[in-house]
Amino acid sequence: MKQFFLLLTFLAVVFSAGCYHGTRPPHIGDAARDFSVQDSDRKVSLNQFRGQVLVLNFWATWCPPCVEELPSLMSMQERTRARGVVVLGISIDVDDNAYHRFLQERNVNFLTVRDPDQKVASMYGTSGWPETYVIDRQGKLRRKFVGPVDWNSPDVVHFLNEL
Repeated sequence: MKQFFLLLTFLAVVFSAGCYHGTRPPHIGDAARDFSVQDSDRKVSLNQFRGQVLVLNFWATWCPPCVEELPSLMSMQERTRARGVVVLGISIDVDDNAYHRFLQERNVNFLTVRDPDQKVASMYGTSGWPETYVIDRQGKLRRKFVGPVDWNSPDVVHFLNEL
């Protein structure tokens, strides 16, 4: 009986290790997956941000947690732009007019592009919004955030400054 429980415990540990979805998923430290996306306004690709810290934020105008996060994300972008930290918002909005109206009404101060087919989000395994990846100056994934983040918190500011 004792061997049975030991086996169950061992199997639970092995299988739970593959289910980790925290802020340090298994691909952290690997090269970020290259992408290119074009909407009606612009085309962006990962390689154009080489040499900068990229905060890759997946969001939508209809997403309350995304709207909640927006002021601190914009504030962080304003403070860190001169140090080479760039926010790129990839919106999954389907409605082009709603997307543009949202950007204008809220005076969004960072680069955004619309990916209504969610090609880049799928490539990165994004399943909830907002979801953010921090990519270092060499193009490596350094952190993943799921849900709204206070981009002005001391821990986040320290982390970005270290990159």
